Amino acid sequence: MMDTLEEQRAGLDLGEVSARELVERALGRAEGIGAELNAVVGVRAEAALVEAEASDARRREGSVLSPLDGTPVLLKDNIVMEGEPTTCASKILDGYHSPYDATAVERLREAGAIVVGRTNMDEFAMGSSTEHSVFGPSRNPWDRSRSCGGSSGGSAAAVSAGVTGYALGSDTGGSVRQPGSFCGVVGMKPTYGRISRFGLVAFASSLDQIGPFTRSARECAWVLEALSGHDPRDSTSLPEPAWSGGAELDESISGIRIGVPREYFQGEGLSADVSEPVHESLADLESAGAELVEIDLPHTEHVVSTYYLIATAEASSNLARYDGARFGRRAAGVDNVDEMYRRSRSEGFGPEVKRRILLGTYVLSAGYYDAYYKKAQQVRTLVRQDFDRAFERCDVVAGPTYPQVAFPIGEKVDDPMRLYLGDVYTVSANLAGLPGISLPCGEASGLPVGLQLMAPALDEKTLLNVASGFQGRTDHHLRRPGGVGESE
Repeated sequence: MMDTLEEQRAGLDLGEVSARELVERALGRAEGIGAELNAVVGVRAEAALVEAEASDARRREGSVLSPLDGTPVLLKDNIVMEGEPTTCASKILDGYHSPYDATAVERLREAGAIVVGRTNMDEFAMGSSTEHSVFGPSRNPWDRSRSCGGSSGGSAAAVSAGVTGYALGSDTGGSVRQPGSFCGVVGMKPTYGRISRFGLVAFASSLDQIGPFTRSARECAWVLEALSGHDPRDSTSLPEPAWSGGAELDESISGIRIGVPREYFQGEGLSADVSEPVHESLADLESAGAELVEIDLPHTEHVVSTYYLIATAEASSNLARYDGARFGRRAAGVDNVDEMYRRSRSEGFGPEVKRRILLGTYVLSAGYYDAYYKKAQQVRTLVRQDFDRAFERCDVVAGPTYPQVAFPIGEKVDDPMRLYLGDVYTVSANLAGLPGISLPCGEASGLPVGLQLMAPALDEKTLLNVASGFQGRTDHHLRRPGGVGESE
């Protein structure tokens, strides 16, 4: 079927398939199941086929660029590509075409990967369900009445449905890991600054990070190798060389210390449907020779409120540029500049984006900055220190990715507080700048459950090694949603 990156890479190497055939199949799937799920919102067929022909020519000449050469990939619709639309699933960017490539896109091109289209998302990446989109909600391949998660839900759903073997998303508070959990695929957030944010449309600049969706942790390693490395155009890019640990993954779990936060399994928020397979996964890791260490992350109860103060403040600042004057949508029939600003933003932004802009403007306003934003930054430091202490006793931290399985579309869209509280396990990695990954670890009522692993900053090798070791012992990542891909 060749719906995984590993299968596609092997097929190309053995001459069993051409890059053109892979791209043609991806385009067909994008316009078929990708459209049915409302996961793919735009394709670039002609250019992708030309790039596929070039990849096939390189392969005939023996000059393959990388393990990604000739493989089709999808981009979340907030990662810009020269000459292509970028809408961030918002009316306000209607008609915008980027004049340049994001660094991540440049590096995909340098690796020979072929971008075949764009995926649906929550508007400006603000949401956890891909319901806040001008294109309408994306649907979960496992149950089309259910959410695929968000804000990178379109990318997760597309990989789950076999449109492409991998896709890119962005993760500000869990927006790669949570949809990965909902859709039964691997979703990874690298260390903050590991992958350049140049060309990623900003939501919250101190939290945003590009990350891949794949079927396996090993495939994540290949994508990370292609995308990582310092970029002088991004002031937050780490002065580190490109990560190159994929070939060193030995899947050994024996002797690894796995921290299990007491706070993640207390209280009423975690459903039994999720808790049981996560506990079974921890027991499986222990049987493979890992040591389970109970740890404390005492500021967990404050992470959601801290995150939503910092994220909305930064969003308020970043989205000030969308004023109808410089690019994007401009209100018609206005009489003055003030009216143009007001109407362009009122008509262009959706309700969730407006809510976050208002919250962010409030916490940054005179008289409230110290009480809210400054205090949130202080708690952020305490959260980071919690993890520093935890990693003195363990190598990775493990727990659920999300407190429940994929919820029905519409269930939480009018109750933002319930949606925000679900981010309790994922936002800490963004606040502390840590790498994290969600792995399929079981099913509940026919829906996937995700196991989250987090590691110290810049230790993607240990993170991916444990993740790959877990997948080497289990078959959860091999399962597919019913009704997609059987005839391919």
